[in-house]
Amino acid sequence: MARNTHQKDTIREALRERSAFISAQQLHQQLEERGERIALATVYRQLNALADSGQVDTVRMGGEQLYRYCGADGHHHHLICTSCGRTVAIDPPSESWLRSVTAEHGFTLQSHTLEVFGLCPECQAQDGDA
Repeated sequence: MARNTHQKDTIREALRERSAFISAQQLHQQLEERGERIALATVYRQLNALADSGQVDTVRMGGEQLYRYCGADGHHHHLICTSCGRTVAIDPPSESWLRSVTAEHGFTLQSHTLEVFGLCPECQAQDGDA
């Protein structure tokens, strides 16, 4: 059973305050700015433990691993803004669609992950102003 530590609690709370994905380095910097003394390696280790336990979502974007608190709301998917990182949970594709696509290509469905990347309305508006 995974232990709860002050460091894990601090990281979990910092993630709860955000709706967007964040890198381990950005989170570490944010924690240091608050006066928390946590090593970067500890941030990585705790984020991975939280991801393994299903409390944190993780995606790869722009060549780096990003993390976001997801709580215990089960399997879900996201729209992710590639500019600001804003994240919105979306309904998954239907199970029948997933099975038909995998069968069409001779695969059997074992699991799936769906992340959709684009620009949120605010970032689209900013791009239009440039």
